[in-house]
Amino acid sequence: MTALRLLQRMKRDWMHTGRRPSGLCGAALLVAARMHDFRRTVKEVISVVKVCESTLRKRLTEFEDTPTSQLTIDEFMKIDLEEECDPPSYTAGQRNLPRASSWEGPRTTHRGSQLWHGCPGCGQGGGFTLCP
Repeated sequence: MTALRLLQRMKRDWMHTGRRPSGLCGAALLVAARMHDFRRTVKEVISVVKVCESTLRKRLTEFEDTPTSQLTIDEFMKIDLEEECDPPSYTAGQRNLPRASSWEGPRTTHRGSQLWHGCPGCGQGGGFTLCP
């Protein structure tokens, strides 16, 4: 029952979208086994669910980034968290985006070209201007 509950929580946290179910099942089985003091290795689980070791480790890492992974065993069994997480692909994309404060707009090297660009050196004050 614990593995099923873990899978339900993974589904609410959008971990299932765009993924094959065997990776999630393997992660849920491994976590559930360890929650109940059955020491299973990653190799034992991947031999059953037939996924690559890196796939299983990625699913475990994604689960680790959710609030559910911070609960104790008793809390996990009793509490049903209301909040949902963003999909892992979305959060990974957010981490890879540059900071908005560090982006200064597209740049060009030719002052005479008729391109829209941020050019504080031409007297236009920066931002997107047409440099004469």
